[in-house]
Amino acid sequence: MKNHPKTIRTRRNRYLLSVALVTAVCALIYTGYWWRYCRFRVVSNNAFISGNLIPVEADATGIVTQVLVEESQYVNKGDLLVRLDEHRAQTVLGQSRGELGQAVRKIGAVFATHRQMCQKLIAHSARLAKVRHDVLRLRQALPSGSVSEQAMQNAEDQMAALEAEMREAEAELKSVEAKVGGTDRTLHPDVEAAKYKYISAYLDYSRQQIHAPVSGYVSMRKVQVGNRVQPGDPLMTLVPLEHLWVEANLRETEIAKVRPGQPAEITVDLYGKSQIYHGTVEGLVPGTGSVFALLPPNNAAGNFIHIVERIPVRIALREDEIVKNPIRPGLSTTTSIDVRKSEQPPSASLAAVSTQEYRTDIYNAELADAQAEAEEIIRNNLVQNNDTVEPNCKAPESVSAKNANAPQ
Repeated sequence: MKNHPKTIRTRRNRYLLSVALVTAVCALIYTGYWWRYCRFRVVSNNAFISGNLIPVEADATGIVTQVLVEESQYVNKGDLLVRLDEHRAQTVLGQSRGELGQAVRKIGAVFATHRQMCQKLIAHSARLAKVRHDVLRLRQALPSGSVSEQAMQNAEDQMAALEAEMREAEAELKSVEAKVGGTDRTLHPDVEAAKYKYISAYLDYSRQQIHAPVSGYVSMRKVQVGNRVQPGDPLMTLVPLEHLWVEANLRETEIAKVRPGQPAEITVDLYGKSQIYHGTVEGLVPGTGSVFALLPPNNAAGNFIHIVERIPVRIALREDEIVKNPIRPGLSTTTSIDVRKSEQPPSASLAAVSTQEYRTDIYNAELADAQAEAEEIIRNNLVQNNDTVEPNCKAPESVSAKNANAPQ
């Protein structure tokens, strides 16, 4: 049976009307969705999970004798990771220990010399005082003829010789005082220099054992037994997974309304859209990604091409959600930021350094232990005596002795 053309047109118009109605309804729904939701959202799939990657590097020279951890293993702060050969460092430590003891004994000898020179000066001063008294008496007896000119001349020559010896002793005493004045044996600069040389050797020896600065998972382990490492050589990386954030690279045309403190929703490709992470914008990086690149653009060279730049935005993630559904740095995400809340200025920052990977205290006790060892070496090499420098080693001249030089 052949359909009438009018029936065909009616049916076609009904179909077209249905399609138009469905399209209009969809457009209205999308418009309402955009008006109530999308226009307040900045969405980007140029975003990935980021975190602190803690490098573990050698701080001493040595050959690796033992590796105690493996890739993906979790370690606690302070755990021993790598052990180096300690023989060479132990030899240097023993040498510096001997040099410290030698310095203490050498300075002790200088202090003893100072005391010796002090007593020597006092003895010279006493002899000179006696001769000056003799000269004074001879000068008083000379007019009466009871003493000869020869005896008087000999006494004066002896007094001049003793005065020269006194000046020599005073010069020697000043030379020794320049080495020991204002300090004692334990605080002498030579002892301090040897002490801190020992402390440096002690620290080098203790750094032959490499410990974990923070807790985290071992990654990028490069060290192998038999490697000879130098200070600064990378050995492995520790990744704390309790503190992660999203680095979203937004177009400069999308960044105008983004502010710190705005909420964000993140889906990770690892779990898909079924798992939504909730975050908060912490701050905007003060520059586009291109200016921090290895080869930044040189727009003044004449080859400038106008392209839309991207600005990194840091978005904090909730720790409880990360622990419940673990993620890793580098995973791709789709990030949606609700830009309705704009109380903070763009230059503000909510980022904080309060988590455990921003500080380590595993090295705190090393210096105190080294100083205690050095003080013990100093005490063991001290000879117990009076180290006080006499403030006045020169015996005072008597009035009669002073008058011995008075003109007749």
